[in-house]
Amino acid sequence: MKDNIRDQAESFDLDSVRARLRESGFDGWLFYFFKNNDPLALSILKLTETHMFSRRWFYLVRAEGEPVKLVHSIEADALSSLPGERVIYVGWRDMEEKLQQILSPGIKKLAMQYSPKNAIPYIARVDAGTVELVRDAGAEVCSSHDLVQHFEATWSRAQLESHIYATDKLRSIVDDAFAEVKRRLTKGEATTEYDIQRFILDKFDQYKLTTYSPPIVAINENSGNPHYQPTETVHKPIKEGDFLLIDLWAKRSDMKGSVYGDITWTGFVGDAVPQKYVEIFEIVRDARNAALDYVKEAVGQGKQIFGWQVDDVARNFIESKGYGKYFVHRTGHSIGEEVHGNGANIDNLETRDERALLPNTGFSIEPGVYLPEFGVRSEIDVYIDENSVTVAGQPIQESIIPILK
Repeated sequence: MKDNIRDQAESFDLDSVRARLRESGFDGWLFYFFKNNDPLALSILKLTETHMFSRRWFYLVRAEGEPVKLVHSIEADALSSLPGERVIYVGWRDMEEKLQQILSPGIKKLAMQYSPKNAIPYIARVDAGTVELVRDAGAEVCSSHDLVQHFEATWSRAQLESHIYATDKLRSIVDDAFAEVKRRLTKGEATTEYDIQRFILDKFDQYKLTTYSPPIVAINENSGNPHYQPTETVHKPIKEGDFLLIDLWAKRSDMKGSVYGDITWTGFVGDAVPQKYVEIFEIVRDARNAALDYVKEAVGQGKQIFGWQVDDVARNFIESKGYGKYFVHRTGHSIGEEVHGNGANIDNLETRDERALLPNTGFSIEPGVYLPEFGVRSEIDVYIDENSVTVAGQPIQESIIPILK
């Protein structure tokens, strides 16, 4: 989601939302907030987390006509930064009656942060009871998932440049980390997963990068755990003959609204990579490339595609090689101001993501095969616009790095 700490000059863009509602065929978009249920609403409406929101509020944006704010009497100014008519309620009966009144004139097809059967849980922010109230008012409740994508997941030119900067620096840091492992071991210095994680974080500082959590540095069986992370007390030494996976993500620390880069590389601590690692890596690499080629072909043809379809391409390839049961996560995720963004994920495993891959959005492609003794993941970041595809952090990995060569 986009950062919630904003300049006072930044305000809610009502005209853009109205235009998007008309294009999408919605009569309105209803935002509902209580007890931090919907950070997407805060972000899209440009509301800061410093507001006191202890009571329920609704904000209705109509495709045509003035917006309406439904707020409690003790927080009558809760939505004062937003345009529109203010309607004040006191008790629950009053709230339900007034909600029905503001929805009754012409609001038939209504977008909310709702996902049928919770198919896309990242969007499903409104509770079932509130959806029932809205339906009782006569409105058809539809998912706002593509509206959210448009306002939360699309990048500006400056954000694309920030992503390219971050990803290119991450790519350089991967080389530095492998070189540091080689330097330490050839000099007889002991080193650990945690040491190399700290080395990478120091590089982040050098390049003015920031991250919400430290990178993954994992050897051997630890690399078979997709979200393993070394800590100061739980880590393993890195030694000759080990298989090493590094997954790192960061964004510029010196730019408001900067976008993450997120890549994963693998190496072998030796001068020649054993065939057992090569075999699995090549399966993962080819699945990654098949998914990327599918995206490139679709964008080149102006064809709309969906997150689940790209997942199927990578997953079907790995399954065809007999390793489908070892590919235990989605193929990729949306990328934005948070590393796991609010756009379409490349997923037909954990969820069936039926959101379209929109122009000016970015996502990872990161298939993996995780065996008991080691795991391989190869991750790249993909940005698409109306007619082209950009993959930052070149060159992408095509073979396992022999670290001691």
